[in-house]
Amino acid sequence: MIRILAVLAAFAFATPALSQALPAGLDKDNAIVIDTTKGRVIFKLRTDLAPKHAERMKLLARDGYYNNVPFHRVIEGFMAQTGDGQRFNGTGGSKYPNLPAEFSSVPFKRGIVGMARSSEPNSANSQFFIMFADGSFLNNKYTVVGEVVSGMDVVDKIKRGEPVQDPDKMVKVQVASDIK
Repeated sequence: MIRILAVLAAFAFATPALSQALPAGLDKDNAIVIDTTKGRVIFKLRTDLAPKHAERMKLLARDGYYNNVPFHRVIEGFMAQTGDGQRFNGTGGSKYPNLPAEFSSVPFKRGIVGMARSSEPNSANSQFFIMFADGSFLNNKYTVVGEVVSGMDVVDKIKRGEPVQDPDKMVKVQVASDIK
């Protein structure tokens, strides 16, 4: 019995982010919770702007596709990119087909979550990025899929590089409503 309690206590100490409360008023069915090696990041999905991309992110989170995936491209003053659960280096996508662009007039600014793509507008699949700062040159050219509501201080701590050496990772990614 003492051994079981010791194991449970060790687990609780090692994973404090899992016990953190979600922001009040958050639509848990349309929010992504990312426990990273630096802490927890939560973003609301913009289903009003990019319903197909939002559904894809929820599908991949539920598939476990994003778990233990590195932030492979992190550029100071620009963005932190992740989401390649296939090759872990920014060259892969998921088993699902690419998505059609869902561009909007919402500006790329600090905290916006955008879908990564190739030079082909309809090539977004699984990879996404979180903006460190304004990036107006992306406006109307990339899909805005979400916005960070908690944890930008965590995003700011992610190790930089292109590619990143010994990168930080998304340890566990969940749809907020799935967290028990």
